Amino acid sequence: MTARPPAGPAIRRIGLVATEESGDRLGARLMKVLRQRLGDGVEFTGVGGRDMTREGLVSLFPIEELSIVGFTAVLKQLPKILRLIRGTVDAIVAAQPDVLVIIDSPDFTQRVAKRVHARDGAIPIVNYVAPTVWAWRPGRARAMRGYVDHVLGLLPFEPDAFRRLGGPPCTYVGHPLIEQLSTLRPSTAEQARRDAKPPVLLVLPGSRRSEVARHIAVFGETLARLQAQNIPFEAVVPTTPHLEAAVRAGVAHWPVAPVIATGEAEKRTAFRRAHAALAKSGTVTLELALSGVPMVTAYRVGEVEAFILRRIVNVQSVILANLVIGENVIPEFLQEACTADNLAPVLVDLLGNGPIRARQVEAFNRLDGIMATGAASPSVRAADIVLATMRGGRQGP
Repeated sequence: MTARPPAGPAIRRIGLVATEESGDRLGARLMKVLRQRLGDGVEFTGVGGRDMTREGLVSLFPIEELSIVGFTAVLKQLPKILRLIRGTVDAIVAAQPDVLVIIDSPDFTQRVAKRVHARDGAIPIVNYVAPTVWAWRPGRARAMRGYVDHVLGLLPFEPDAFRRLGGPPCTYVGHPLIEQLSTLRPSTAEQARRDAKPPVLLVLPGSRRSEVARHIAVFGETLARLQAQNIPFEAVVPTTPHLEAAVRAGVAHWPVAPVIATGEAEKRTAFRRAHAALAKSGTVTLELALSGVPMVTAYRVGEVEAFILRRIVNVQSVILANLVIGENVIPEFLQEACTADNLAPVLVDLLGNGPIRARQVEAFNRLDGIMATGAASPSVRAADIVLATMRGGRQGP
């Protein structure tokens, strides 16, 4: 990692660190707005993926080097992770940015932020995507006051959570899905397919290889139960190109042959036509809720992870859509409860327009109001705060 010389007085240098694809997408949208505001008078330095690279960032290392999932896997790779943290800190401090924006991935980015602040406390730090202090490790909020100047929350309840826990200032800027509603909401023709027979059933086993491995069999067993009860449905499995082979191998053992929708465009088309979903818990639950697709959710992790999570998670639901709505309207079946016996009856209700479905539809209709950000998009609101936090205050039009 080589340091760059300090920028001239007319150049504003912005440091960014994002180490996952979701953070990379957020970072790229933020960079685009910042460049619109600052024009040629801005340079970017730090860590990012393909989207941020397209916006002009030369990443210090490929973010694929941190594609590590699970507590045990992280422990095995700890020397490598620490080396990348040290190198990132060295490069950021040497570059002397006017502001550092850390984006999600708190196990990596929080350590970078703490070390950057310890070595140069004059660099303001903005945390884009609030760590889930409301779910676990609440003490992190107060600790962040020592090195984070502002937190940008994606969820409307996060500013209150940070105030309650004594954390740094937190502003709700809005979830990136708000900028994508037109791709989630069905057209007239798509709504007609959503209401037609047989109903389209989305099956979402996960966005990581380990998640697919843990969920694909039980999800197939669940579809077998529906088939045995003569419940009509058309199964569609959205996935990504790098997981397509694993998904196809897994569904080869299912009693029904699903349609495989590969890539983001095909996935969004499937969402707009779907009547119900069987999904692994995660951000996808909020995506489905905003699309108006009722669902049942499930999640399995390894035994070590489960042992730890049971002792540290302190929320009533792990379903993001439930947390945003403020009610547990979406059934969730975790670990030992993630079985076809539990999942199939809920899907019967959802496919047959039962009371569980009706309650979810009513709750989903309130989401737009709950998540509203006013006239400005989330990326614009985030950029406004980043600019205001820069050394020397906001500059540019």
